[in-house]
Amino acid sequence: MLHVVHHADYMAPRPERGSFKFDKYYLVMEELRISGAPITEHAPDPCPREWLEAVHDPDYVEEVFTLTVPREKERRIGFPVTQRIRDRVRHTNGGTWLAAQLAMEHGYAANSAAGSHHALAHTGAGYCVFNDLAVTSNRLLAEGDARRILIVDCDVHQGDGTASLTAGRDDVFTLSLHAEKNFPVRKARSNCDVALPDGLDDDGYMDALERHLPAIIDDFAPDFMFYQAGVDPHVDDRLGRLALTDEGLACRDRYVVRQARKRGLPIASALGGGYGDDQRAVAARHARSMLAMAGENARFAAVAVGS
Repeated sequence: MLHVVHHADYMAPRPERGSFKFDKYYLVMEELRISGAPITEHAPDPCPREWLEAVHDPDYVEEVFTLTVPREKERRIGFPVTQRIRDRVRHTNGGTWLAAQLAMEHGYAANSAAGSHHALAHTGAGYCVFNDLAVTSNRLLAEGDARRILIVDCDVHQGDGTASLTAGRDDVFTLSLHAEKNFPVRKARSNCDVALPDGLDDDGYMDALERHLPAIIDDFAPDFMFYQAGVDPHVDDRLGRLALTDEGLACRDRYVVRQARKRGLPIASALGGGYGDDQRAVAARHARSMLAMAGENARFAAVAVGS
């Protein structure tokens, strides 16, 4: 069973400026619904403003809520912040929170959007307005739902915003595997950055992941994991520089979930990046990613029942 968080507000009209395509979020859910796999959909509440202000600068939050984001910040984000965008990002942030709650109940759950890892304290960037990974991590820790959180970011772009917003905390660890020469040009400092060369294939990627992830989990000893599961390391991605195949992405996703679940850790995933002219193909990659992770979680659940 895949427990997936989705809301109608995840869709937004294509803005008059910018190149980001929002229609993939509808197509992801369509791909999941026609897959024949058992899924349960959950609708999130909008993220409370005070949760956002606990991580982002309150003046920037005010700009988003009042639709007064300066043009230079909108350029950095990649599209204008309209009322529909504001409502969308409140729900996508609420969606990552709900996915975390579901993961604690079921072992794994997915948000069908978000993974907005470029958003910084004072501004959005790289198609990201608010950083749901940092916001939700902060709230889980504040409410005592977790003591130590590991954020595993396998998007092709470095999770610079997440690293910056959680820097200096000893209760959040950020691991970023990303294409070394890709956006952003100026990288932040994660707790562990694994910069990958252009054209890296499935075997090379898995070697890097296997060398770092298990040791980090064992050394840091988290009690919750977030996974930024971008599919933009795919060989056909328009903004990627790596060369993973469909099976390579599935292998990556199963491995991350396996490392969490075999240690009894709940894990929630966010959609992350995926870009291309064929939005249906991109959506299918995201859907296969979530189904692969749900399948891996189900295998551990079956073992637990059998024992």
